[in-house]
Amino acid sequence: MRVVIQRVSEASVKVDGAIVGAIQAGLLVLLGIHNEDTLEDIQWISNKLVQMRIFDDAEGVMNHSVQEMGGSILLISQFTLYAATKKGNRPSYIAAAKPEIAIPIYEQMILQLTKDFGKPIATGQFGADMKVALINDGPVTILIDSKNKE
Repeated sequence: MRVVIQRVSEASVKVDGAIVGAIQAGLLVLLGIHNEDTLEDIQWISNKLVQMRIFDDAEGVMNHSVQEMGGSILLISQFTLYAATKKGNRPSYIAAAKPEIAIPIYEQMILQLTKDFGKPIATGQFGADMKVALINDGPVTILIDSKNKE
């Protein structure tokens, strides 16, 4: 499982011109699901998202989590995070989970993240053509891969 985490002042996602998810200050999380992802990946990523200290404290030091600062989370599925670009100019998405595997994992991630965060999260719409708008705060952008826990 791969995620791109962006600390945002605000973010929203539209499907067919209608906003389906929006937040104010918090995290915009782009989620890529791999063919071999399991409940362990979901739990590890969810824990990291909720507890990662990337929000400023009173001294301007990144010392607070999204939970501690009372922020929100917008989770959006994005299979292109598993693009393989080694050969040619057209990315291959062979490592990205197919919808029959990815949808249940995505839904489980929403449930786990809601549980760990302690309140509902905003989401995009799996498989839809989504238009994402955000104001990246910082900018702060972090990549996490559950198969490469650096």
